Amino acid sequence: MVKTPLSPSVTAPESLTITPVLVLDVGGMKCAGCVRAVERQLTTYEGVLSATVNLVTEVAVVETGPETSVDAQALAAKLTAAGFPSQPRWSETDPKRPSHPGGSSPAGTEADWVHRKREETRAQTQRLAIALILLAFSTLGHLKHFGSLDIPLISDLGFHFALATIALAGPGRPILVDGWKGLRHGAPTMDTLVGLGTLSAYLASVVALVWPGLGWECFFDEPVMLLSFILLGRTLEQRARFRASDALRSLMALQPVQARLIPPANGDAAPQVGVEIPAGCVQVGEWLRVLPGETIPADGILETGQTTVDEAMVTGESLPVVKQPGDAVVAGTVNQTGAIALKVTHTGGDTVLAQMIRLVETAQTRKAPIQRLADGIAGYFTYGVLALAVLTWGFWYGWGLTLWPEVLPLVLGSGHSGHLMTTQSSALLVSLKLAIAVLVVACPCALGLATPTAILVGSGLGAERGLLIRGGDILEALSTIDTVVFDKTGTLTQGQPQVRDCYPLREGVTGEDLLQMAAAVEQGTQHPLAIAIQRAAQAQDLPPLTATEFQTEAGLGAAATVSWQGQHQRVWLGNAPWLTVQGIELNSAAEAAMSTVPAGDTAIYLATHVGILGLITVADALRPEAAATVAALQAVGIGVHILTGDRAPVAEAVAEAIALPTTAITAEVLPQGKVQVVQTLQQAGHRVAFVGDGINDAPVLAQADVGISLRSGTDIAAAAAGVVLMGNRLSDVVAALKLGAATVSKIRQNLGWALVYNAVGIPLAAGALLPTTGLSLSPAVAAGLMAASSVTVVVNSLLLRFHRR
Repeated sequence: MVKTPLSPSVTAPESLTITPVLVLDVGGMKCAGCVRAVERQLTTYEGVLSATVNLVTEVAVVETGPETSVDAQALAAKLTAAGFPSQPRWSETDPKRPSHPGGSSPAGTEADWVHRKREETRAQTQRLAIALILLAFSTLGHLKHFGSLDIPLISDLGFHFALATIALAGPGRPILVDGWKGLRHGAPTMDTLVGLGTLSAYLASVVALVWPGLGWECFFDEPVMLLSFILLGRTLEQRARFRASDALRSLMALQPVQARLIPPANGDAAPQVGVEIPAGCVQVGEWLRVLPGETIPADGILETGQTTVDEAMVTGESLPVVKQPGDAVVAGTVNQTGAIALKVTHTGGDTVLAQMIRLVETAQTRKAPIQRLADGIAGYFTYGVLALAVLTWGFWYGWGLTLWPEVLPLVLGSGHSGHLMTTQSSALLVSLKLAIAVLVVACPCALGLATPTAILVGSGLGAERGLLIRGGDILEALSTIDTVVFDKTGTLTQGQPQVRDCYPLREGVTGEDLLQMAAAVEQGTQHPLAIAIQRAAQAQDLPPLTATEFQTEAGLGAAATVSWQGQHQRVWLGNAPWLTVQGIELNSAAEAAMSTVPAGDTAIYLATHVGILGLITVADALRPEAAATVAALQAVGIGVHILTGDRAPVAEAVAEAIALPTTAITAEVLPQGKVQVVQTLQQAGHRVAFVGDGINDAPVLAQADVGISLRSGTDIAAAAAGVVLMGNRLSDVVAALKLGAATVSKIRQNLGWALVYNAVGIPLAAGALLPTTGLSLSPAVAAGLMAASSVTVVVNSLLLRFHRR
């Protein structure tokens, strides 16, 4: 059986083509209601097919129709006008998009991250200072109500009026403006709730100050404390959210800056012979010198020298990897021990590191199904809160205080007694304070942060450990997997088979002849079986034969016209079904030879128009961790199956080595047959992950609930997979499943907390317990609880970083 490698001329199938995409930086989002409002604004724009907005990374990914032209600037302007300051990053179809060392990654360069970090730190410091000052003045002014301390000026009502006015006109102004914009555009947000609450408290206090005869309480300290808690909470939340993206920034920090260019084929040149150029200017085919301790500037093949390379940030493997001439090296990894020269194979956005950055960013933007549900709920949540606030005010003003007049002093404070408790104005004030508390305590922010923060941390943690997970939907799917199906060759096995024997079956044909012709058919290909044949021919110093008119068929074999013994002959190389397709029947000699082939060997037939000339057997050793991986999966109740196009005896030998029953094997199956096997498992109610590496695995990788590809596999297999194992460790299949389960567990914890918080906080703020226990929430306390709820969700997501590998 011959698997077809990915030749340079092979392109991805149409189903894997990239939809034109625009990426926008979107500011002003505070909650899931904002996310829903932004998505609605984007999807109503002509030419936009879909939009995905991430609250944590503040990024909107917009898919546009291939036949339409969407102006990114106009799209950003529309969002800005709606109250969400935006600007475009890059367009997948824009020829003028930035071309920095990281390729077209929307995150920009490390310098961009440093600049953003400085700006964000400065803004956080300002918010924190303002919040603490406001909180300090408001607290000191509160002391006289408890008979503790009466500070001149600070305890004066006029001072609190001025402080509240300055707080609303200064740090509170963006909240009021953004809240009004959201309300005006029919998309109320967290700022709408907070703005209504603070403005209501302020105006009520102004009325009490101007008309003291009403007997109302002046509570200017409430809007001040409310704003201070909001600012404090947002500062802590932003710091935690920035920490959640540490993994992506760490990857971006690996992007090399400089490269030392040397003359081609001059790897022995001294370091000073080279010239330093920006890494982004390096071109494919050029030679680079890399000294010990330096970062490798581009992907390439090591030509001279030997060394050890630290690949921890790319593969998750902590131990250095020995590199010798002919080995591949990756940009961003660190050369440790020896001076080397490499020939560049990939640069810029084509390097493994740049692709990792793009995959991680995509993963942190793509939503899990559970997040779409949460965002949908939160989008309508604000309307519900506004309605509840109105109902709270109406109930207490109309009936509540008539039924339970004893709650008046509990809400207004002990200083408001006597005739004030029975006046209509006091009833109005009490109902207003309770309504304000409802507006402030019920915030969809925690609900909106619950999922994206966990996905941000989970996908970043996976990247650090060599697991590239394409999105929140994949993380969620990983948590539901109950069956794992493995391809055999190159997946369960090491993918580096060796030729065991040659069986000539026609007079005048030797084993060397079989190897020569097979190597000619497989020349230029990179599949493990093809490489084994080529290496065997080279080891015997067999001269290469001329071959033309190549043909390959996934899962069957290959063919070429080979010049042999002075004639141009069509040579077919592959399994028995491949020969049957060509009209070549197995003869008795071939069947007799097959009966002597060891059970664990793969047999490859070689034939011409005269019939079968012989067969070549190839053996591929199991990966050292294969048996332990299968045992670990079975230990947690996950079923394991093997799918292979190889002969049944070969598959059975592998199954025996990893302690799998023969009932868990499907052998001699074509690529389409693999898809059908996975479909059958899915129809039986199983959630299936498929692990493979070849081009013929791409269809089944796409069919599975989660496709998992090894980094050593073909590009097309990686494109079809939801998870790429950068370390080529089979044991990382278990790690990916556990990380998915841990991430979804955090999401559920966060959503549970957000729902419980609102289920308890809203009734408490509305005064549900006032008649029986006398408990209620002041607007200031409600603001503190609201801020704490958002910070709790983000911090809980950060705890995912302590997930054991």
